Amino acid sequence: MISGKRLILNGCIALVIFMTIEGCSPFVENNEIEEISPVTFWYIKEGKKGKISMSTTVPPVGLEKKRLFSTEVNMIKQVGKRFNLNYYNELKNGQLRMVMIEENLADKGILPIINTLLSDPKIGPRLYLIVVNGDFDKYILNELKQSENFDFYLYQTLRHFERANQGEMSIVNLHQFKNQLYTHYSDPYVPVFRTDGNQFTYEGTGLFRNDKFVKTLTGIDDQIFQLLNNNRYLKFLTIPNLSIIIGQARSTVTFDLNQNNTALSMKVCINAGIEEYTGDKNLQDQSEFSALVHDVESELEKKTTDMIKDMQNIRVDPLEVGGEALFPFTKPMSDKAWLHRWEKMDVEVDYQVNLRPNLNVQ
Repeated sequence: MISGKRLILNGCIALVIFMTIEGCSPFVENNEIEEISPVTFWYIKEGKKGKISMSTTVPPVGLEKKRLFSTEVNMIKQVGKRFNLNYYNELKNGQLRMVMIEENLADKGILPIINTLLSDPKIGPRLYLIVVNGDFDKYILNELKQSENFDFYLYQTLRHFERANQGEMSIVNLHQFKNQLYTHYSDPYVPVFRTDGNQFTYEGTGLFRNDKFVKTLTGIDDQIFQLLNNNRYLKFLTIPNLSIIIGQARSTVTFDLNQNNTALSMKVCINAGIEEYTGDKNLQDQSEFSALVHDVESELEKKTTDMIKDMQNIRVDPLEVGGEALFPFTKPMSDKAWLHRWEKMDVEVDYQVNLRPNLNVQ
């Protein structure tokens, strides 16, 4: 009898060990579609007394009328339990597609958020990261009155610009942000959107120093950043000071550091066509057309130099210039040593612009 009980006990132990090795669990999660709420986005902002506030819409799918769900927690994982206690369906992050982070919270650092997202096996690496300037909760409430599928439309917009790859905006997913964050001589960036509660519009590219948000590139600075780093293509490049819009702009960028890593020479070649010109030069005249090309080169050189100087002043390197300082069989500098050289580095920018004239433009 005793040997029989031992045999049963040994068999149970063996079964548990086998299930553990195979990655199985005797406790099966409830994944019935009627019993779960697959969250599609989270909006995370500062809460009270050091907490964070997280918002989404419920239910994400189904025939019920959507409403805003918001709660304050100390850590992100707590929101699942809080959600489940207040809603009859179980929260699931497997369909998470977007994470919007309030600018004030991003200023203080988002490393805990990034690491939590990365450590969750149910969350895919291709979810989009966005910094929001303004009250996104208010925008959600206003949008729910007009269209309950606003989150789907926003996701489709981001997906469209990512696929089109035309340089209209910076699109960054969790995987890309993680690579930029943990790569030497590199700083991450994300798109920044602004909302007044009624509109939700693209503002520019947000630069990070490590995991802390420090600056937004807007206007022509954002367009130049696309040419230098992100897509190296712009459907339209607007230069207001010269009353010109150039289109289908493709760039080739080369960085050259001197041996002491004290001076940077940047050469940018652009091929583009003139889409619109409202200035006073006669583009049918070759000398005036050449003068316009020279003006475009000079304006871009000035704007690019000023933008890089700003990056040096705030000690960020989203262009990954530091990668040019790596040489085979030499000991790499520390990130701190590189930033010390980067902020004092002399920078020379040279543009060579090849403009295709539009004979219909006067």
